Amino acid sequence: MGMAQGFKDVPRVVWLLAAGVFVNAVVSFTFVFVFLYLTGPRGLGAAQAGLVTGVGGIGLVAGNFTGGWYGDRFGHRRVLLAASVAGGLALMSFPLLPTAALYAALPLAQYASGVVRAANSALVAVTVPEGARRQAFAVVRCVSNGGFTLGPPLGALLATGLSYDWLFVADGLGTLFFALWTARVVPARGASRSASRPAPAPDGGLGRGVWEELRARPAVLVLLGAILVTDLVYRQQYSILPVYLADHGLDVRAFGLVIALNGGVILLLELPAAVALRTRPPLPVIGTGIVLVAAGYAALPAGAGAASAVVMMVLLSLGEILYKTTATAYVADQAPEHAVGRFQSLYAGVSVSGVVLGPPLGGALYAAAPGLLWPLCAALAGSAGAAVLYVSRREARSAGAGGERHAARPAHETGSRPRPAAG
Repeated sequence: MGMAQGFKDVPRVVWLLAAGVFVNAVVSFTFVFVFLYLTGPRGLGAAQAGLVTGVGGIGLVAGNFTGGWYGDRFGHRRVLLAASVAGGLALMSFPLLPTAALYAALPLAQYASGVVRAANSALVAVTVPEGARRQAFAVVRCVSNGGFTLGPPLGALLATGLSYDWLFVADGLGTLFFALWTARVVPARGASRSASRPAPAPDGGLGRGVWEELRARPAVLVLLGAILVTDLVYRQQYSILPVYLADHGLDVRAFGLVIALNGGVILLLELPAAVALRTRPPLPVIGTGIVLVAAGYAALPAGAGAASAVVMMVLLSLGEILYKTTATAYVADQAPEHAVGRFQSLYAGVSVSGVVLGPPLGGALYAAAPGLLWPLCAALAGSAGAAVLYVSRREARSAGAGGERHAARPAHETGSRPRPAAG
């Protein structure tokens, strides 16, 4: 089956939403340069800049954890629009703020960014029929990665040709554009299953209802735990890997090329993989992807040169292609009608938890025992992948015995489910 045929079930509104994601991603380059901005024009020391960016990372994770919860109550489209406007205005205000105010402004802007990310995932989940979600999330991820690949070089030109202040102005304008574009292409009616009056949880309470739904889906709980561990490992490529390469005689240009390789592999293979694997049971695909991440980090101690870094990044990229899109779609497929946003928020939150946890834990271990970091990363990711594969085999046996589908739902979720409107 051709590529076009494989994406025929992805609604037009998702393609339009992805176009807005691409434009926004191209100008979302402040996260790459914020440390240089703080230590350069703002005159902060490395420790102070690290504190500001660390607090900003906490805001990003918190936004991911809560964005879907807001959407289930108020509507995912409405929450995405509000957070995009707030985040865009916050970013554009940075050049006008005193340095001390950045300690509050950066986490607020990052919080809004996290809310947008979770709300966008939930909006895709409620817009796309269950059988096409992997392809839909792959489209959004692919264009987002394409934008992030183009963004940093443009940001460097903007910062050196004009000033760092223009980075925040451009990022803010891009975020405001995304709000306007979403308002135009995503209909207000039918944009969310929950709309502004969510269906009540089975127990009558929103929080306890979600926990009960998770307990009824142990595979989702195992997956969330595995993603938490995997992201802690995955984020080491952005913090400790450049230090490791420098310690072995490779400069920042080598690191830049290795990171660019990640974007290239994803852009080349993400969409074909989504089509080729769309009918495969999701948990084995996710588990295999996480194991490939483990294999990537296991390749680093085999050699300290450019070749081992390239092998590591190719394996890591292949693993990312397999597990990230598939896991996002699996969590959406498993979510009950009244908690799609909250399930997406849980996944979105754990999938960026390494932003906060990864650098300090990896840095401390690398400082104490440099030779231990990569083997431990491989062992942790390998264990996480093995846990997902074990659950997948257990669910396959259960499905075979009960004659149900590979990801069995609780009794109140089986049977026919109303499909969301396209948009």
